[in-house]
Amino acid sequence: MNTAIRRAIGVISGTSMDGIDVSVVETDGDRVVKPGPGRTFPYPNALRRDLLDLIANPERARHDELRILDKAVTDAHAGAVKSFMQEQGFTPSDVALVGLHGQTVLHRPEERFTRQLGDGADAARQLGVDTVSRFRHADVAAGGEGAPFAPLYHRALAGELPGPLMVLNWGGVGNVTFIDGDEVVAFDTGPANALIDDWILKTRGVPYDADGALCASGTPDMKKVAAMMENPFFNRPPPKSLDRNDFHRRAQIVEGMSDADGAATLAAFTVEATAAALQHVKRPAIRWLVTGGGRLNAFLMSALAKRVCVPVEPVEAVGWNGDFIEAQCFGYLAVRSTRGLPLSLPTTTGVPRPMTGGELARAA
Repeated sequence: MNTAIRRAIGVISGTSMDGIDVSVVETDGDRVVKPGPGRTFPYPNALRRDLLDLIANPERARHDELRILDKAVTDAHAGAVKSFMQEQGFTPSDVALVGLHGQTVLHRPEERFTRQLGDGADAARQLGVDTVSRFRHADVAAGGEGAPFAPLYHRALAGELPGPLMVLNWGGVGNVTFIDGDEVVAFDTGPANALIDDWILKTRGVPYDADGALCASGTPDMKKVAAMMENPFFNRPPPKSLDRNDFHRRAQIVEGMSDADGAATLAAFTVEATAAALQHVKRPAIRWLVTGGGRLNAFLMSALAKRVCVPVEPVEAVGWNGDFIEAQCFGYLAVRSTRGLPLSLPTTTGVPRPMTGGELARAA
């Protein structure tokens, strides 16, 4: 089996759709990882609006052909990778693989359905680099949750860090990876930035709450938080995963509150939802490392540390780059895919056995 170190570029846009993340990693697809630089490229405004409209009307994602939108997403992601390669001085021959996650527009694992826009074969042609895509489909088809998919990369990054360790990704939706030696358990926790971002956009016309300043200025309604926590999702044992909008209807309970109090209430809900993960691991983590946009929200970080009573730190505290872990992950998984190694485990997505996945499209 070829275990050579290979250079791979990963590209993804998460559920927040705040940009297209591109990063490079040198890896054997197993325990050796050397993360490199990354960059975020903005979505064209019209495309982002079209995607948000699609996600707000999920049945379209199930039934419509979406060929024009799929092509636009492919072009945007391939264009971001091409620009990144030029900036880094990479030619196509310098890159072994591209891992194209694409844009998730509907995720219904209970129906064995997931849809990510982005055509791997088209991207490979545009870039002149072999491209792996459709990472989640085999997992979902086998009865897995299809998410989260970063845990094995988290384990590789963690290396010899003392544990047990909790790696929290606070993106649009939150997910955790619990690492205790060779044990890896992962699952979605609930809302992260999505509810707060959408509230801020609606009430203040800005895309996010910088530093959590508005959240910090308000007073949370803990009765409303408790009502939102009655969702059976939180007590359900993992594996489990979420769509970005799964909690939006329940979060309407904050309608009519002041901007600040509504933001504070949604923030308190996010913290409680995240802390509820502790009931699903064998022993408490001695440290939480946080990636994703939520690590930049000082209010959320402080509130979670008080709630779990252990250090809660951005992943930069151990030398990782929290802006690009997800992009690096799909470069790493592209290499794993071509080696026939599992991308997901029974303890990460609930598949019946360690599951390979991804589809390779040759550049020529």
